[in-house]
Amino acid sequence: MEELKLNQTQEQRLQVIEDLRKEGTDPYGSRFDRTHSAEEVKAYFGEAEAGVAEKEHFSTSPVKIAGRIISKRDQGKTAFVHISDQSGKIQIYIRKDVIGEETFTVLKRLYAGDIIGVEGPAFRTRTGEISIRAEKLTILSKSINPPPEKFHGLTDVELRYRHRYVDLMSNPEVRETFIKRSQIVQSIREFMTGKDFLEVETPMMHPVAGGAAARPFITHHNALDMQLFLRIAPELYLKRLLVGGFERVFEINRNFRNEGISIKHNPEFTMMEVYQAYGDMETMMELTEEVICHAAAKFYPDLQVPYQGQTLDFKRPWRRVQLLDLVKEVSGCNELSYSCPRDLAAAQAHKLHVPIEPSDSSAKIIVKIYDEKIESTLINPTFVYSYPKETSPLAKGSKDDPSKVDRFELFIYGREIANAFSELNDPEEQLKRFEDQLHQRESGDDEAHQMDSDYINALRYGMPPAGGLGIGIDRVVMLLTDSASIRDVILFPTLRKRTAAEQQEDSNLLEDGKKVATAGQD
Repeated sequence: MEELKLNQTQEQRLQVIEDLRKEGTDPYGSRFDRTHSAEEVKAYFGEAEAGVAEKEHFSTSPVKIAGRIISKRDQGKTAFVHISDQSGKIQIYIRKDVIGEETFTVLKRLYAGDIIGVEGPAFRTRTGEISIRAEKLTILSKSINPPPEKFHGLTDVELRYRHRYVDLMSNPEVRETFIKRSQIVQSIREFMTGKDFLEVETPMMHPVAGGAAARPFITHHNALDMQLFLRIAPELYLKRLLVGGFERVFEINRNFRNEGISIKHNPEFTMMEVYQAYGDMETMMELTEEVICHAAAKFYPDLQVPYQGQTLDFKRPWRRVQLLDLVKEVSGCNELSYSCPRDLAAAQAHKLHVPIEPSDSSAKIIVKIYDEKIESTLINPTFVYSYPKETSPLAKGSKDDPSKVDRFELFIYGREIANAFSELNDPEEQLKRFEDQLHQRESGDDEAHQMDSDYINALRYGMPPAGGLGIGIDRVVMLLTDSASIRDVILFPTLRKRTAAEQQEDSNLLEDGKKVATAGQD
């Protein structure tokens, strides 16, 4: 890879680093045992101050804190520095006669972006700001690349995703989004284990790409000399566990699908899949409502979730409606069914300007009408159920209509959030469904399900009736953090590879707007 050229600011900062080394100061320090975070210092001081009568000159015993410099203001023999850690920012008050002339000289060569450790008592300045009076100062890491001007952050979306480390250090709200993501996942995990579900791990490399209709990523295992697929879904392995005797299992997992990229799709994404023996689609509806409301209530106790200028009502029970009823309503044709004459379904698609393929069956045409004309209108949580058997090879058939399966998808804000069904546990019917999918693959559908003979063999040992559920964790996080794009909730989203020239352009853009006349010093 072509090396990026250093600009004048970087060259100046490298020279400072070299000078510090020559003077015996390590510009990349070692362990520093902090006693408090920025917010903990403020809380500690506030509690201590409340217990004294004379507050004007009150200060605490020394504390040790570390963080990144975000601003520095020199005033002769004193200096004011603001540093930031994960919890927030705090001011450091530095006097030459306290820290000594040598350290105060080093302070002159500290810039925005550098990481320092500070020890000293906390006090309140005359302006009322809780600060630390530095008695010791340690350089922990010198920064060669200056941060965005005054840490106001990156506004270019592409740059933010490509340089997430800069995005995180300069945009506190971005850090907060990912802290919330962790809390949401933890909340979901605690809810599931509280319901007696066992968390498990299944393979991420599969000999057969199964469990969903999707294009897989393909890899090769050298030692075994065999082709493998990065998992598109853990479903078939989790259901093998039901055969083996586990009755309630879930996995929060990474899936990989070799498909398009958009604000709703990333090639690798996080799902939670759940399987409950002796349950069904209705069981999964109840569970879906419960677990998502549990996660939402952590941030929105009234279950009124603000999202992109709207308020989503998560209060239970959620709307439940059949897919066919929605298509009949939008088309005005009550004669539609998954087994109706193809000409009838095609005529409705043509009327609604929905593109179809000559090979599309009536069922596929109806699903395409739904995808194009209805999905985006489902704003508040809505369970859409009774899908065609033809597009759901792993779901159990409905008792009242052989063309349907007991399957639902949950939509919120026009996006699929969850997919679930009563699991097909008849091995011979499952074999027939796989064979039908093979015919579709031979007809050009490379997303049709592959044959998994071992899964058929597992079913022949007997799998109990069960409900299965998949929830898109990234999309749940999007909703609960008011994030418009899936890339906003994935720390390092998949992006197009940049050329060396484009990388240099990115570096130049990161420099735009900086006041770097004095090597990044404020």
